[in-house]
Amino acid sequence: MALVPPPASNPASSNPTASTPAVSNAPEWSVGDLASALKRTLEDAFGHVRLRGEISGYRGQHGSGHAYFSLKDGTARIDAVVWKGTFNRLRQRPQEGLEVVATGRITTFAGKSSYQIVVETLEPAGIGAWMALLEERKRVLAAEGLFATERKRAIPYLPRVVGVVTSPTGAVIRDILHRLEDRFPRPVLVWPVRVQGEGAAEEIAAAIRGFNALVPDGAIPRPDVLIVARGGGSIEDLWAFNEEIVVRAASESTIPLISAVGHETDTTLIDFVSDRRAPTPTGAAEMAVPVRADLVAEIRDLGHRQGEAVRRKLDREGSDLRALLRAMPGADAFLAGKRQRLDLAEARLMPALAGNARDHRARFGRLLDRLGRHPPELRLAQARGRLALVADRPRSALQNYATRKSEALAYLGRRLVVAREQTLVRARTETARRSERLGALDTRLGQAVRRLIERRSDRLGNFAALLGTLSYRAVLARGFALVRDEDGAPVRAAASVTPGQRLGIEFADGTRFVRSEPQDDAAPGGKGPPKRKRPPRKPAGAPPQQSLFEV
Repeated sequence: MALVPPPASNPASSNPTASTPAVSNAPEWSVGDLASALKRTLEDAFGHVRLRGEISGYRGQHGSGHAYFSLKDGTARIDAVVWKGTFNRLRQRPQEGLEVVATGRITTFAGKSSYQIVVETLEPAGIGAWMALLEERKRVLAAEGLFATERKRAIPYLPRVVGVVTSPTGAVIRDILHRLEDRFPRPVLVWPVRVQGEGAAEEIAAAIRGFNALVPDGAIPRPDVLIVARGGGSIEDLWAFNEEIVVRAASESTIPLISAVGHETDTTLIDFVSDRRAPTPTGAAEMAVPVRADLVAEIRDLGHRQGEAVRRKLDREGSDLRALLRAMPGADAFLAGKRQRLDLAEARLMPALAGNARDHRARFGRLLDRLGRHPPELRLAQARGRLALVADRPRSALQNYATRKSEALAYLGRRLVVAREQTLVRARTETARRSERLGALDTRLGQAVRRLIERRSDRLGNFAALLGTLSYRAVLARGFALVRDEDGAPVRAAASVTPGQRLGIEFADGTRFVRSEPQDDAAPGGKGPPKRKRPPRKPAGAPPQQSLFEV
């Protein structure tokens, strides 16, 4: 494409005779015009390209939502940008160090005078990259425990409703429905989803969570088992079942889940997290329900076996019963003794009844005779007479009892008053006696404390006098002095003093510091030790004091 220069005026052309230097015929460009022209040229020459390289410098999405990184190989690198709207639709998100194939258009960025690729789609480069990404994701999910065996649940033997998550237009759903119809017809709920391409993983995860969100015994029956199925294909075609969102939805499912993705040799991450893995969608249908004919045959066989067992039990118990009947005695032999006892009892019953009747007649006659001699009217009159005699006696006895109790209570009250007064008098006397005793003890305690203080004061004075007597300061007061070295330690011998050493002499009234002078061992001329100088005479009345150092 030819670059068309913008119109420009040349002042030198209007005056050829001017003395200005010659000007080139090349047109003048502004920076913005040149950048726009280069942008159009590059975009027209490279509309859409597929670029393979390794992602470098990816640090996640920018605050604006866009993503910036570079694609590089062993010889060169190119800047790449993914706009915010495109980033959310990517099947494969950028990852540092991942080799990808990016599809997009080449353009320029005038602000940096550089060119870049605006990425529209992103996918791993080749089967090696897909498998490396798959293994890394498998390792991360396994570390979280999503593939643990103890998480897997048993598939129900005969589910009431079967839920299927698959494409509604493929051969997979027809194979599953035909297989279920052949084995054991069950109601089937199909959640239609895309099984490959953009958005397939989100639809599959939403379908699994949607089945789990159904309420048991609701308007739409909740499945007892789920089948997530898809036909065979390449790893790119099956990649939706390797997405983390699908794996986590399957692990969170409370409904037992059977995965039937691809052929028997195909393996996806949903196979590791599901409760059972089927080699094919048809195998998943076989795992979901048993064979109805086999079940009917088994039930018929069990019924037949049960009938035979009942018949054998009845025959055995009948034989046992007949054996027991043969061992039992006959009814006549068993009842003969009872009949004889009944006959004897009947023979004794009539005389016994007649004798009993005679006894009751005689007893009744005696009662009538006693009643004639003592009629009830006479006994009733006697009872009324006795009642009249004792009519007023209970009231008098009650009044006498109450009077006695009142007198006793009054007597106890008087005794209680007297006892209270005596108790109060004794308490006051005891209180006064204890107060006097307490006062005496207080007086004695004060005297004892004063005597103790006096004794302790005398003893302390004696100790103080003794301390003054034994203290070296008393010796200093008598005219002696204490010599100390620079460290404050007492000097006990003249030999320990070195010439020029600074000494402290402590008198009774203070301390003076001196410095020792060297002492000659002989007088000049070698005539023996020098003569001692007589100390000056002390005035009369001065206390005698000797010199600490002899010269």
